[in-house]
Amino acid sequence: MPYLCAMQLYIKNMVCDRCILVIKEQLEKAGIPYNNVNLGEVELDKEPTPQQLEVLNKNLTAIGFELLDDKKDKLVEKIKNIIISLVHRNEDSNNKKLSAILEERLQLDYHYLSNLFSSQEGITIEKYSIRQRIERVKELLTYNELSLSEIANQMEYSSVQHLSQQFKKETGLTPTKFRELKENTRKPLDKV
Repeated sequence: MPYLCAMQLYIKNMVCDRCILVIKEQLEKAGIPYNNVNLGEVELDKEPTPQQLEVLNKNLTAIGFELLDDKKDKLVEKIKNIIISLVHRNEDSNNKKLSAILEERLQLDYHYLSNLFSSQEGITIEKYSIRQRIERVKELLTYNELSLSEIANQMEYSSVQHLSQQFKKETGLTPTKFRELKENTRKPLDKV
């Protein structure tokens, strides 16, 4: 069972609560009982049969997900899911640096995690985190409910200027100009 580790499955491209619902549906279709489904991982009741795993893998692949069987791929996906949870679910970081959070949650040296992530993804953890933050800022700008100052504060930027500089560097637009646009230029989280 290459996809299985300690009664868990690891799934790539899970980025939101809807993904969790879709995975639950697919597990039920494949007849695989589970205890819990979180971003990127499924805690199983019992070990699935090879046939169940084959059906699940086929169905997941058809809708843009992927069962992971490589330890390094699983670790990179865990890093992504931690960042997504911090950025998009407003998890409180207690003003800790991302490196400290990753070391604490994954119980591995940040230098190792950083090198692994860069080699697997072609970008740094920091760059991935910035891209996720900018996508969240785009979402908040699109809602048009918060001021730029409130968004900067919510997203833990040191200032509106810092947010604006990073936003312009990533998108080529100022946050104000982005807000004025009528077309949606947001990216799906799994494409960030």
